[in-house]
Order: sequence, then structure tokens, then C-alpha cells
Amino acid sequence: FVSFLPTEVKPEERTELTGLFVEKPESVVAISGKDVTFVVKVDSTNLTRKPTMKWLKGKWMDLGSKAGKHIQLKETYDRNTKIYTYEMKIVKVVPGDAGGYRCEVSAKDKCDSCTFEVTVEAAEQEEQADILSSFKRADAGEDEGELDFSALLKAAKKKKKPEPELEIDVWELLKSAHPSEYEKIAFQYGITDLRGMLKRLKKMKVVEPKVSEAFLRRLESAYSVNKGKKIVLSVEVADPNAEVKWLKNGQEIKTSAKYIIESDGNIRTLTINKCSLADDAAYECVIGTDKCFTEVFVKEPPITITKLLDDYQVVVGERVEFEIEVSEEGAHVIWMFEDQELSRDDKSSKYRFKKDGKRHCLIIQEATVEDSGMYFVYTNGGHSKGELIVEEKELEVLQSIADLTVKSAEQAMFKCEVSDEKVTGKWFKDGVEVQASNRIKISHIGRIHRLTIDDVKPEDAGDYTFVPDGYALSLSAKLNFLEIKIDYVPRQDPPKIHLDVAGNMVSQNTIIVVAGNKLRLDVEITGEPAPTVCWMKGDKKKSLNHNKNLFGFCFLGYLMERKKKGSSRWTKLNFDVCESTTYEAKRMIEGILYEMRVFAVNGIGISAPSLNSKPFMPIAPTSEPTKLTVDDVMDTTCSLKWLAPEKIGAGGLDGYIIEFCKEGETEWHPANTDLVDRQSYTVRNLPTGEKMNFRVFAVNVAGRSPPALLGQPVTVREIMEHPKIRLPRELRTKFIKRVGEKINLVIPFQGKPRPIAVWQKDGQPVDEKKVGVRNSNVDSILFIRSAEREHSGKYTLTLKIENMEDSANIDIRIVDKPGPPTQVHVTDVWGFNAALEWNPPKDDGNCEITGYTIQKADKKTKEWFTVYEHNRRTNCTASDLVIGNEYMFRIYSENLCGLSEDPCMSKNTAVVPKTGLEHKRAPYKEKDMSCAPKFTAPLVDRSVTIGYSTAISCSVRGLPKPKIIWMKNKMILGDNPKFLMQNNQGVLTLNIRKPSTFDSGKYTCKAVNELGEDEVECKLEIRGNYTYTEKKLM
Repeated sequence: FVSFLPTEVKPEERTELTGLFVEKPESVVAISGKDVTFVVKVDSTNLTRKPTMKWLKGKWMDLGSKAGKHIQLKETYDRNTKIYTYEMKIVKVVPGDAGGYRCEVSAKDKCDSCTFEVTVEAAEQEEQADILSSFKRADAGEDEGELDFSALLKAAKKKKKPEPELEIDVWELLKSAHPSEYEKIAFQYGITDLRGMLKRLKKMKVVEPKVSEAFLRRLESAYSVNKGKKIVLSVEVADPNAEVKWLKNGQEIKTSAKYIIESDGNIRTLTINKCSLADDAAYECVIGTDKCFTEVFVKEPPITITKLLDDYQVVVGERVEFEIEVSEEGAHVIWMFEDQELSRDDKSSKYRFKKDGKRHCLIIQEATVEDSGMYFVYTNGGHSKGELIVEEKELEVLQSIADLTVKSAEQAMFKCEVSDEKVTGKWFKDGVEVQASNRIKISHIGRIHRLTIDDVKPEDAGDYTFVPDGYALSLSAKLNFLEIKIDYVPRQDPPKIHLDVAGNMVSQNTIIVVAGNKLRLDVEITGEPAPTVCWMKGDKKKSLNHNKNLFGFCFLGYLMERKKKGSSRWTKLNFDVCESTTYEAKRMIEGILYEMRVFAVNGIGISAPSLNSKPFMPIAPTSEPTKLTVDDVMDTTCSLKWLAPEKIGAGGLDGYIIEFCKEGETEWHPANTDLVDRQSYTVRNLPTGEKMNFRVFAVNVAGRSPPALLGQPVTVREIMEHPKIRLPRELRTKFIKRVGEKINLVIPFQGKPRPIAVWQKDGQPVDEKKVGVRNSNVDSILFIRSAEREHSGKYTLTLKIENMEDSANIDIRIVDKPGPPTQVHVTDVWGFNAALEWNPPKDDGNCEITGYTIQKADKKTKEWFTVYEHNRRTNCTASDLVIGNEYMFRIYSENLCGLSEDPCMSKNTAVVPKTGLEHKRAPYKEKDMSCAPKFTAPLVDRSVTIGYSTAISCSVRGLPKPKIIWMKNKMILGDNPKFLMQNNQGVLTLNIRKPSTFDSGKYTCKAVNELGEDEVECKLEIRGNYTYTEKKLM
């Protein structure tokens, strides 16, 4: 029994409906030929992954495969509100679009859905004759529909010959029929959207429908065809000699190899061969002024994944290549890491994408720990996922240190060898670091580390440990000091038999047993060294493994048979007699129920079979857990971690059991009473200083797996590690931020036990109301939400562990724009030049002044022009002044943050005097140059890429100087900081900073003065990157 679900989510993964929709679409009444848009908003605040959205028509028709020119799907995401917006736009609605629609959104364990209806009304100038087709399904015949009329369907199947079609007005039937007859009429005439039709019935006006005289049989409202197949559109006309035109999206179709137009009597057909996505369009059949139309949907077969992703487990620096195979070449796939899409356009990305026919690969050249996680690949017909586990390189111990026993004044040398030559380490004695001296020497040559102790003394005895820097690993051994040699004399004790069978004895050493009963003698034997035991019967020596002699004949053993439950065929398990009462059956299938029976065999023959065993299912334990390592060691705890077994089998995996024991002992103690689900565990309440062995079992219904053991015992003692701050490189110099920016400093450190981190500013504790501090085991974070000038200063981080400490200084400087210069004045004027001087600003913005910007303006026009930029001195000479004009000056100061907000105006002006003869000009009547605004250069349509700033320009003339108004879609832009408007001598420029798709539209520039107005406009298109819309995954 197989059940097919309408969506990709399995039944056990679905939960009850949850309110995910923020905004739902509403039912609409659309006018034929107009566009209609539906908007859905989904709140993803409580979702762990991106939701999947599906638009459905009717019950099962997925509109994702129909997306094209007629149906357009769009998806956007707002990172601030975490709301997904989904839009479905139906371009030029046709009657076939009418019906019930449903949108479904699903996440990992949540889902929600809503329904709405579309009712299509014909335009006033269009005919009403084909209004019935708006309620028929695109691929429905006369006896098909989406309504479930099971009884009527059974009756319809009994009809042998279909009745001839009759021109019957269904509307009149519904008007005159009883409500109980509505469903029967709907089924009889192929009406699937009965509810929508009844709503229309209430709104309809009494209008005489126009009967088509040209067509006896019109086109269906919609057709559906698979990509690559052919489709035939057929109509029946009243006049056999009528000429028919076929149109596609309003363009006439000519006969070709792809389009075949045929005429046979009253039948006119259009055959479309090898349909492609370009053939997904609206088609019309025209006879004179009469026409009928339909829409063809071309279904593209979904791209499925034939070879799924594999999981990878690598170490840092290795190359990883995820590979899949799809069903067709040239397919488009999307790679994602967790919830982030991996883009091919990002040149700085570490990911490389490779496509070879049906093979698609994602390559990571050098894997890092941050690359660990789940990777997903999506097509329009399926998806696959694979997990990447990146582990740090492990340090291998080639030779461990061994226990030593030395005499007084002798030399003791501990030696170990590791796999990496660059690894350094420290030696500890009983948890205290060993310091080199004249008698104690520590050496490191290549991969070998040595600790040599000359002239050994009694106080040198103890536990010695070597700890490599940067690894959770320790090598331990014990140094024993030997002063007196003691000879060992083994204990000797003669053998003795303790016979105690008093309950069964009739007389001394005599036992009576009933024939057929079992006899067992338990005899205690003592002696040092252990004695050899020999049993005798009379004068004959008996072997323990000798076959028993029962009732005068020899018992040989057993034969076993098995069969599957429900079967009558028995299969022999052994052909040779098995003497033991236990037997291991092999070659059995996991998950199948079996029964077994046993035969006894002696010298006479084979006995009757035993009763059948209870049915059982062979299930094997898992393999042992892998990669068992020590994560951390404290004074009384030890943290372990491991990976899942390589082979789990049909029994599954229920959990893990952890056991420990002291070195040298054989008794193991369980660390957990309940099974552990995760792959890590901390064993607590361990004795400090003892060497402990650990092992981990995987458990399922079949029992325990073989244990995973550590390679060497672990000394339970927290190792003292000096505190050390690892200050990032960018913080070793002055750390400069601007006012208002966010500061988030992460300072990693190391040390055991956990150090105490203290922050100070200029020698005083930081104010927690102004500066936030958060400490952890491995780092300390200093964050300021909005930097101010008062946050500047010298910050000190101090780490303390008992009497050890380490500190680091960070110089933070918060800078701002400077103030204006002071005392600007003109010191001298000669010829066409003027000399200026000024004083530096009082406020330098907490950083060095990098220069000054000097501007001049004629008192007549009062238009400012830049004379110098980035002038580093506090004086300058303004040249190229015009004779007879009077000039004023202003100066801006500049630093790292930019120009000062306000300039400083000069206290006096520079007048350039006229020299020589004066020319008396003739009286001149000034001509009136006033004119209405007129654009001399228009705006030009532009198409730009999202995120890249752009500008549109035009030029205008007019006197008096016209007022300029910029508009977008007839709405005045105003003081929106996203737009920068400039007017330079009549050249008008609108700068748009980092445009998004919402900035697309029609921009208008309008110039107005008292004499009139003029305007120009252009269209701005913002091209966005491809946005993947998740389709239905089958």
C-alpha cells in the first residue's frame, strides 16, 4: 500500500496548523485582459530554516511549474522584520484563470495554508457567450471535474455512448432549479467551481447572451502539454469556406515546420510540434470580427537528482568535493550552506563550482573548522543534503613515556616522541611545572622530548606528566625511588581436597543417583602453587571432554534446523553433529522472524525434534564508537567526546554507556545510569591524581557494541596553565573609530583554571553603564553600542590566576569632524591676487587636521567656487580675480572624518581696483532675457545593477532661475537622504545611492518659474540578481 501526498512533507513530519501568515490573499473579481496580483507575507521569526512556499490551483495543480509570461512569481525577504513576501501576478487574466486557489507554506515542523478564489468577468465590449468556460478546469472534459461527486461518477461510467452536445443555457437552468439540484447540474455540464458560479449568478444582470454565428465549437479555455510533445488546437466553424487566422500573443502565426495549419471541411486545426517554453502563451482563432481564445501551458519536466550528496569527514586543510548527478544536462542547481545561498558571482568566495554534463560539483580547496555543517543542493524537482565534518589535526604519540625505578644517585630520563617536530610542551611533577636546573635538564630535539634528572633523590619520586602546547593530551609516568632491595620468597602450600557432599551421601564417599538424573560434583581444591587435577573411574583416568556414556550407548550431540515464520520449509544449520549445547547460527537476514528446533543424536539414531522456539528476529549490535578522545580534564572530572559507530544496522542506536576504572584494576564502573544520546559526556567525582581508563559502548536492542578504548590512561588533575592574552594584530596599534559607530572587541586568551578578567580605562575600572564587558572561558568581549568622544582612552585587560597574571593595553580613539577655522581675514590685495590668513580650529575632532578647503564668491552673484582643496598651511593666495569685483572668502577645516560642518567667513573682503583710463559707456538698454523654463537635454532611460550607485542628468534654461522638483512615479522625492539633487549652472543631476529593486520606476524632473513650467521623464530599471524560488520538491 503506497499513499501519495500532495506535498513533499511526510505525514509524520506534519504538525497542526500554525499561524505563519502575517498577510493572506483575498478573493477577487478580475476583469478579463487586466493584471491581478496576490501578496502573501510569512513571519519567519520562530523558524529555523527558510520556509517553502507553494501556489496551487484547485487541489493538486502546482503553479510553480507554470511560471512564465502569464504567471509570474516573486519572492523578497526583509532582514529587519524577518518577513518573507511572496507575490503571484497573473498577467492579462483569461477566463481559464477562474477557480479556487490555495497557498501553502511549510517549514521543518510547521505548516500553514489559506485559500482564495478568482472570478473572471468579461470586459463590456467582449462577448458573454463563453462565460461558462471560466468555471471549467483547463484539462477537464465533459465528464471530469474537481468536485467529488462519487455517486454520479459511478453512474456516468455505465454509459456506453456519450449523448450529443446540446446548446443549453446553464444560467437559466440554475435560476429555475431547486438548490438541491445544483450539484447534479454542475456535474452534468462540467462545472467545477460551483461556489464561484453561484456568486456570479447573484451579481449577473439580465443580458441576452450573444450567440456566436461563426463558431460551432470553440476552443477550450486552456490546454496543457509536456515539453517536447505536440498539441492540436481544433475548432469547428459554421461556414466551410471561412478563412481562419491563428494568433499567438496577438501575432499572426504562419505555416512552418513547427506550426501546421490545416482545414478539413468545417474543422480548423493548429498543430504545434515539439512544444518548448516559448510556446507557453495565449492563442486566438479569428474569423472576421468573431474570435475565440485559449491558453497553452507547457510543463517542463522536473530535474531530479540521480546521485545524492555524500557526507565527508576531513581534517583542516584537506580538499572537499561535493558531487551530484542530475537527470538532464544544462540544469540549474542552487548550492546552500546551512541557510545561506552560495553565489557563483562572489569572486572572493572560497567555494568553486564545476559543471560537467550532468555532474555538478562544489569544491572547497582548503577546508577549515568554520566550514563544518550541512550543505544542500536544490533543483526544481528535488534536493539532497550532505554533512561536512572538519576536525583539527590530531597529534599522534609515537612513543610514550614509561615508568622508571631508579636507585639513589642514579640518573632518570623520561623520553617521549610525537608526530609534529614544531610542537613544544611542558613537564609537570605532581601537577607543578618542572623548571630546568643544574641537576634537571629539559631538551627538545626534533620530535623527541626528554626530561633528565641527575643524582636522583627520594624527593624526586612522583608522577611526571608531559603536556604538548595547544593539544588536549598528556603523557604520564611514575618515578619510583628504590633504596633497599627485598628478595621475594613465594608462598608454598601442599594441595588439599575439600569434599563436602553430606546432603547426598548414604555412607562415607558413597553417592546414590537415580538413573536419568543429572549428577554434578563441586569439589574445592587448595594449594600453592595451583595443583593439577585428575579424575579417575576405578583405575582408569577420565578426560573432562570425553563423551558421556548414557544407558550403555554413546551420546553424539545435536542437529539444528531453522525456518522463516509462516513457512513450512526447514533448513539445516549444521551437517556435523554439534556436541555443545550452544550454537551460533549465521547467514540470517536482519528484520526477518525465524523459528528453530533441535534434534538429539546418539548411537541408535536421531530423536524427535524439540518444540519450536519462540519467533525471534536477528539483530546485531552496532560497531564500536569511533574517534574517542579526551576533551578536557579537571581535578575531579574528565570530558570525553566521540563519533557515532560506522555500522549501526537494523537495530538502530539507542544511546551510549561510559565506564571507567583505575589503572591496574580490572573492575569497570559505569559513569551513567541512563543512556546518553549525545556524543560527549563528562565523568564526574573522579579521584584527583589517579590514572583512569575510559571506554564507551554503543547500545541498541541487540545489546552492547564492542567498546571504544582510549589509547592510554588519563591522569585526573587539572593542569595549571599560565594566563596569556593573544591580542589581535589590529589592536596592537591605535584603534580608531568614528562617533556613532559600534565597537566590538574580542580578545582571546588561555589559562587554567579559568582566569579572572578585569578591564580598566586610564587606570580606573570601566563604567559598566557606558561600556559592556562579557567574559567566557576562552575570551573577553568589550563592546560599545554607539561610540562617543568620551570613550577615547587607554584600556587595559588584566588576567589573574592566583599569583600569576598577564595584561594587554588597547589605545582607543573616537574621532569626529573638526570645527571651523578661526580669524579668517584678507591681509593684502595686489593685481589679480588676494592673500588670506587664518588660525587652526579650536576643536580638531580628536585627530590631526589634514588640510583646509578655501572658497571664493563674487558679491554680485554670491556663487561659491573652490580655490584650493587639502591646503595644509594656514595661509594661501587666491589668484585669477576679476578687476572691479569684490570677493568674500570662506574656509572649511578637514580631518580623517571629512570637512567641518560649518565654514568660517572672512572678516573683510578683497576689492580688485580698476587701473588706467575710464571708459564712458554709451547708454545701454538691457534686453529682457526672461523666458519660461525649457529643457535643453532630456533624461535618458537607464538600466543599472542593484546595489551600484547611479545618476540621471538633464539640463534646463529659464529666467528667472526656475525651481527644480524631482519626482518618482509622480510623487515628490523631498528630503530623502537616499537621493542627492544637484544643480550646477542649469545642469541637473539626481544621484541615487545603492538602489534596490524598489527604486525602479518612472522619474520626472520638473522646472517651474513665474513664466511657466516644463518637465522631462525617464524610466529607471534596477536589475537584480537571480532569486531562487523554491518549487515543489517531488
